[in-house]
Amino acid sequence: MIIIAIILYLTNFIKTLLIIAAFYFIGKLVFRWLVPALLQHTVKNMQQKMEQKMKDQQRSYRREGDVTIENNRHKKSHGSRDDGEYVDFEEVE
Repeated sequence: MIIIAIILYLTNFIKTLLIIAAFYFIGKLVFRWLVPALLQHTVKNMQQKMEQKMKDQQRSYRREGDVTIENNRHKKSHGSRDDGEYVDFEEVE
């Protein structure tokens, strides 16, 4: 009876070791092949975005002396009118 319990205990222990070893090797494969591929893909996308920004910047290059007017439409106004700066005056007697 005790021998059977020991054999069952060792069998479960060996199964646990095999499962741990399987997870270890699967994790090793994932980090060796999948993670570098994902990083390479991410770096490639970032590089393409930077190249596109550089091309846009070069396209928007203007010669010295050119006059351009740019409106910032995203700026939020604090009032409905633009009356200028408010100055508080004191009365002089």
